[in-house]
Amino acid sequence: MTVIIETRDLTKIYGGKVKAVDRLNLTINEGEIYGLLGPNGAGKTTTINMLITRIAPTSGTAVVAGYDIVRDSMNVRRSIGVVPQDLTADEDLTGRENLVMVGSFYDVPKSALHERIEKLLDLVDLRDAADRYVRGYSGGMRKRLELIVGLVNDPKILFLDEPTLGLDVQTRTQMWNYVREIQKKLDVTVILTSHYLEEIDALADRVSIIDHGKILVTGTPSELKSSLQGDIITISFKSQEEADQMKKMPDAVSISESGPNTIRIKVTNADKVLPEMIKFLSINDLSPTRLNVQKPSLDDVFLEYTGKDIRSEDPLDARKQMMTMRRLRK
Repeated sequence: MTVIIETRDLTKIYGGKVKAVDRLNLTINEGEIYGLLGPNGAGKTTTINMLITRIAPTSGTAVVAGYDIVRDSMNVRRSIGVVPQDLTADEDLTGRENLVMVGSFYDVPKSALHERIEKLLDLVDLRDAADRYVRGYSGGMRKRLELIVGLVNDPKILFLDEPTLGLDVQTRTQMWNYVREIQKKLDVTVILTSHYLEEIDALADRVSIIDHGKILVTGTPSELKSSLQGDIITISFKSQEEADQMKKMPDAVSISESGPNTIRIKVTNADKVLPEMIKFLSINDLSPTRLNVQKPSLDDVFLEYTGKDIRSEDPLDARKQMMTMRRLRK
């Protein structure tokens, strides 16, 4: 396999004291869909911003598409496409006009640009809406347009930051199909960040979980789930007192809290443990309000390695952290 992104001890320190990325070593292969996961403030955004040359590293190096992110930043930018979380298309232009405008920024020859735009519109089923003003697009159409705006310059690497944020489940699933189709037909490497772990599970060939600026674990979604070596039982009660009592259950690999009055129990084999659990509940006069048994998911992997539930991440906390970083940059 050909390595298309490699970082060596990549580090970013803000204000001389906040280490956002700490000696990060990352290897991404050409043609992969690569997922980057982490709780708020873990260093994901800072890592991406260094790879796309938006900010310079404090120390360490990174090579993107064969170019050093510091010495060859212009060549890096010519080799990548970026689809940010926020909507950036001009609402007062048509979809096609937005694509033409972006193409002009990259000095794409008009003949080649026209052909490429038609191909991209077909890839995401926007040809019929191409000459309508963007302000009349639905949320899903806007996201599809943003997706191909990042491809106008024919990049080798496409960075997708929360590409389906705010979309309903059905539209989100459709977007996954478009991402797969783009990766396959254009042979582009995709770097994906998302708070939807089912999205990472469905799309990513490999995943890295990052926290405190360091890579905690890397592997395929299947490898990461298998690494937990057990089944997960989640059980909820009416009171915290009952939940605390449940923590004394024997035969558990690990027991932790997973929300208000809720316990997450990892066991080697749920089929064997459940009869003993029922007996434990009866003996201790415990009455659960909910009991769920499942094979490990990426949610469980995330919780195992970071100690946090990604679904409980508070967007307000993320904004506060972002404002802190901005102040430190000044």
